[in-house]
Amino acid sequence: MELRTPLDERTVRSLRLGETVYLSGNMITGRDEVHIRAIEHSRMGKPVPEEMKNSVLYHCGPIMVSGGKGWKAVAAGPTTSARMNSLEPEMIRRFGIRAIIGKGGMSKEVGDAMREVGCVYLAAVGGAAVSLAESIVEVRSAEWADLGMAEAMWKLRTERMGPLIVAMDSEGGSLYDNVRSKLVRDV
Repeated sequence: MELRTPLDERTVRSLRLGETVYLSGNMITGRDEVHIRAIEHSRMGKPVPEEMKNSVLYHCGPIMVSGGKGWKAVAAGPTTSARMNSLEPEMIRRFGIRAIIGKGGMSKEVGDAMREVGCVYLAAVGGAAVSLAESIVEVRSAEWADLGMAEAMWKLRTERMGPLIVAMDSEGGSLYDNVRSKLVRDV
């Protein structure tokens, strides 16, 4: 299924566990430090980048090169999302995050926030960093560059990023939980 950002709640809630999607449009990257700074700024009433609201948030620390025409992503693979488990529920609720791209899944608490707000978790293939970077057609800018290349919030425009699998849906379904349940039954 082809999706274009920004994603609205109705579209997100229509996505089903196991569906394959490709994303085109704007998204942002954010790992631990972006989460921490965005939450702190918001709690203190300081401005946060407008792109955070209703965003697609990619758990990614891209490798960028600077050229005559700005930045270019040369590798943009997913990072392990569970690192953000303690921060993500507040991020989803505070900023209305519509989709998270990462690898490995997230906690039940994150799933609860996803269900409340209308958000999905899209699993990207680990080890495909160069292939995923090829779908980034424009690096629009970087926020909070003082955090370093991997931790800065990169504003990206993509064309057909994917394939991405709906691994956690907005109804509380989780492919990761399904696998764990099956493993427990089969033991």
